Amino acid sequence: MTIAPDTPKPSLLGFTVPIMALSGALAGYVVGTAKGHVPAGIAGGAIAAAVLAVVLATVVPQRSAGRIGAAAVFAALGALLGGVAGAVVGVLAGLVLSWISYWLATGAYRAGVPVYATAGEVLWHNSFRVICGLIFFFLIAPIIIVLPLAFNAENFFTFTPKMLALDPDGYSLKHFKDFLSNPDWTRPLKNSFIIAPLATIISVSLGTLAAIGLSQSHVPGRRAIMAILISPMIVPLIISATGMFFFYSKLGIWMEDSLGLSKDFTGYVKVILAHSVLGIPFVIITVTATLVGFDRSLTRAAANMGAGPVRTFFKVQMPLIMPGVISGALFAFITSFDEVVVVLFVGSASQKTLPWQMFTGLREQISPTILAVAAVLVAFSIVLLTTVELLRRRSERLRGMSPT
Repeated sequence: MTIAPDTPKPSLLGFTVPIMALSGALAGYVVGTAKGHVPAGIAGGAIAAAVLAVVLATVVPQRSAGRIGAAAVFAALGALLGGVAGAVVGVLAGLVLSWISYWLATGAYRAGVPVYATAGEVLWHNSFRVICGLIFFFLIAPIIIVLPLAFNAENFFTFTPKMLALDPDGYSLKHFKDFLSNPDWTRPLKNSFIIAPLATIISVSLGTLAAIGLSQSHVPGRRAIMAILISPMIVPLIISATGMFFFYSKLGIWMEDSLGLSKDFTGYVKVILAHSVLGIPFVIITVTATLVGFDRSLTRAAANMGAGPVRTFFKVQMPLIMPGVISGALFAFITSFDEVVVVLFVGSASQKTLPWQMFTGLREQISPTILAVAAVLVAFSIVLLTTVELLRRRSERLRGMSPT
């Protein structure tokens, strides 16, 4: 963080120490609640944080050394109070409190506002950042909490005393082993990896063509067509699932009677087509957003050089909109892979997917393997979202290279 040379330094005893004491009191309240001594926790946390602020500001001006030392001291205190788990909490508390101390003492909290900003403007600037951080924590905390529970050595959906104490005996990989070896889970996993990729291919093919066509200004009624095509995103899923049930049931009967196809095969076809309908809106939106920055003079130049429409599409247009196409494909894949309502209406037991099995496990047998599956799906989603972000940045770079 770059701090302007003329940034005023706040008062140590009149500003930094009181705020640090308040921060320590909040941390002490959490620790005191866990130990059953709330007043002692608040007082001890406030005193420890205030002393830390004075020591770091006057004795240890080097941030790296100060933060390492604070983490070591608080780890020792945590180990005395709570063993290994307390040491881990102490390290985190030391790193966080030392960062706050340096952030306040050096005036870094004013780095994002002009020098002439009033105290109220500085307060709102930093309060807004805190609010954004709290919202982010509110969104991500329910997902993160699943990850350690997946390693529970017991068949419980809650943290055991051994897990809270960071006892190695409280952790196990048995739920992951059950997920990878139990046919009740491997069959749905196989079905998900059959249905989702095929549905993604159909969604990308139709959605990309629709987006390119709707991006042409001469297409009549394109706004109404766009609204119809993205309606599966807007209409409640239970309504879409009900309509798909009546439509695809007749389609399945026709394929079985007229084409002689097996019931299992027609079941896969129905689910794949239904998931394709759900994925097309995501492809249309992402590809349309990419086409906004597309330079149409490139296609006209290709036509002047003698290239036909198909060659122009694959050689000129497709490479430039590829980030949007891949992003839409990833969203369509996630939609199909995580969907459970439509497959319950359209599919049968032979097409049971992984989310369907998780839903069944929650309602009927409360299998702890669900936690392991959830952890795997979270990690898989993180990888896909990281890929989407990298593609988005590449798309922005390609737009910057465009003559427009």
